[in-house]
Amino acid sequence: MPGNIARKPPVIESFDLPPGRIIAKKYEIKSLLGSGWESEVYLVRELATGIERTAKFFFPQRNLRDRALKFYARKLHKLRKCPFIIQYSTQDTIIYRKYPISFLVSEFVEGELLSEYLERQPGKRIFPFQALHLLYALARGIECIHSVGDYHGDLHTDNIIVQRVGLDFELKLLDMFHWGAPSAENIRDDVINLVRIFYDALGGKKHYAKLPVEVKSICCGLKRSQITKKFRTAGKLRKYLELMQWD
Repeated sequence: MPGNIARKPPVIESFDLPPGRIIAKKYEIKSLLGSGWESEVYLVRELATGIERTAKFFFPQRNLRDRALKFYARKLHKLRKCPFIIQYSTQDTIIYRKYPISFLVSEFVEGELLSEYLERQPGKRIFPFQALHLLYALARGIECIHSVGDYHGDLHTDNIIVQRVGLDFELKLLDMFHWGAPSAENIRDDVINLVRIFYDALGGKKHYAKLPVEVKSICCGLKRSQITKKFRTAGKLRKYLELMQWD
């Protein structure tokens, strides 16, 4: 019957939630953190505790029957023991333009995107010693994800948050939202993306020729077949870095 037909979701490209707005009677909007194809992410303050969190509001036309939200929440929960992963908290709903909008609440991670960090370095790059520490931190984090039978699928400098830089990089991953079951190919893609991030952090093609041979032995000229033969998993890459020798 017509009354039982589900209403077609509205097409929303931005929620434009203003600072100070109270949502779900639980959270206060503080600021917009970013937006993507499937959602907008806001910094919110939990009214009961004063704790700052992030709220990811899914565009309804890209979250039919809450499929996207549920997939994302379950993936974060599956990977909750990996320190690289932002911790899932809960999910909730608001009514926006007379339509229910689902949102996911997770921990708020302070820091800056790796792309922004690299942009403000001298020459917009880091030197081999730092880059090796960055790659090691990335390899350890992705190894943890691979160890529970999962993968990221879209690693790049715009979805990695740098929290602290010292003798080590403290990092967090954004956008764990790649559809599809894990496969050997997914694992290889993650490793190739790790090496690509390393290569780009060193300055890319412009500086590659002058890099130490030990560094080039990791980059493998960005040749996919050579990288996957040498580093089949993030764990293999991590072990290689721990044992590598310098002439």
